[in-house]
Amino acid sequence: MKTLYKFLTVGIMLIGAYGCKKELSAPPKNAKVEGNTILDQATSQIALNGAYYNFANATNIKTGWQQHQILPAQFAGYLGYGFGASASEENMTEGAAGSYWDESYKALNSTNGVIKGVNELADNKFTGNRKKEIIAEAKFIRAYSHFKLLSYYGEWYKIGSAQGVLLRDELSTLTNITKKRSTVKESYDFIIADLNEVIANGPVSNPNHYATKWAAMLLKMRVLMSRAGTGNYTEVIALADNIMQNSPYVLEASQQNLFHTIGLSSKEVILGIKPQALQSSDPYSKTRQYYPGASSLYVAKSALKDLYANDPRGSWVIGTASAYSQYSPNTFYFNKYNAQGSTPSALTETDYAMRLTEVYLLKAEAIIRSGGSLGTAKTLIHQIQEKAGITAVSNNFHYLAVEAANTPDALLLELYKETSKSMVGEDGSEWMALLRFPLVTVMQLKPTITSQIQYIIPVPKSEFIYNPQFGDQNTGYSAN
Repeated sequence: MKTLYKFLTVGIMLIGAYGCKKELSAPPKNAKVEGNTILDQATSQIALNGAYYNFANATNIKTGWQQHQILPAQFAGYLGYGFGASASEENMTEGAAGSYWDESYKALNSTNGVIKGVNELADNKFTGNRKKEIIAEAKFIRAYSHFKLLSYYGEWYKIGSAQGVLLRDELSTLTNITKKRSTVKESYDFIIADLNEVIANGPVSNPNHYATKWAAMLLKMRVLMSRAGTGNYTEVIALADNIMQNSPYVLEASQQNLFHTIGLSSKEVILGIKPQALQSSDPYSKTRQYYPGASSLYVAKSALKDLYANDPRGSWVIGTASAYSQYSPNTFYFNKYNAQGSTPSALTETDYAMRLTEVYLLKAEAIIRSGGSLGTAKTLIHQIQEKAGITAVSNNFHYLAVEAANTPDALLLELYKETSKSMVGEDGSEWMALLRFPLVTVMQLKPTITSQIQYIIPVPKSEFIYNPQFGDQNTGYSAN
């Protein structure tokens, strides 16, 4: 008997052109549909592709990942708006309320539809372990979306806070749309439970624009670093070792080549976002928003240029002064994804959610924070620096600065700088690494931050209209 699920207008987006090969970049026959029938493995895969489509925040024309690159880097002070200063650059976050909210809940609704539909099918409808794998991939997207919401809309830094995530663990209907937000502890527990299942049952191998157990391990590392509870750092180190020793991923020899030449073909990419088939032809594509400017222009600020002083990466990440610097002084073209003057292509439109570099850096941070060997942490940092051309032989300033950092606090600061240089403009690593410092240090590194209220953004006001059970607005913001 067919199992038919009716979705709200924020419901599932399907990849229509499935055939025998799953393809995120294939345009859907309908951008939005009223329902989806999950009957067997093939239709389960189609529904899962729809969840990935929402994970990429995609439309028929393009993926919508650029705010994952821009907003955290603006908060951290490294990227800015090229046609005039943005409030986000000064950590005035009221205007950023909707940035991740809608896309995350759209992804959550589609993944919950997949999980429900696949769970209700008999095991003999699937080959091998594919039923468990499909559910695990959907739960990866669910864990990612919930953690994104917790990181930007919940007091993730206060385990006892009531201001956690509005957890969505079932398909939204008119009967269950009103719901109270969970506590921070409940949010962490739910996210970690999902990730544990993905680690246990997720695919060992997959094209790198789809989730694997390794991606779940890295996401769990992020979650545990934020949670910062007893034993969390030890588990982060163990997860890192598992990935580094047993996964198929290896560091790319050149960070520049990864972004400007190799792209998703790199063995370092754990999870990437594959662009839509016609994305490079879009006049408002991501590439054009970095150079020369389209409807928007996103640029490197002087703080990022200064960070790269005497660093070989500065020559290819930071371009010339922006042609619109009269509106945003001391800003420069941001060339990480596309060399200045290049035309849009599938390569320049590719996004990166997870790379092996992050595993090394998080492991180093966990070692330092847990009282481990500073020498071991330095070795991990140097391994990343090497891929940027910074070595002992080069006698580079940044290499020597790491060597000279002989206290945990000093080495954490050098690690933060390396994290920012390696991961800026990808998926928020530079911002979350900043916020893991004590508030007094955060205020020194980013003086526009004066309170932890600025660590997160307000819940969109529409939530309080349509979901009166939600609870309180985030501290420091108004629900009206």
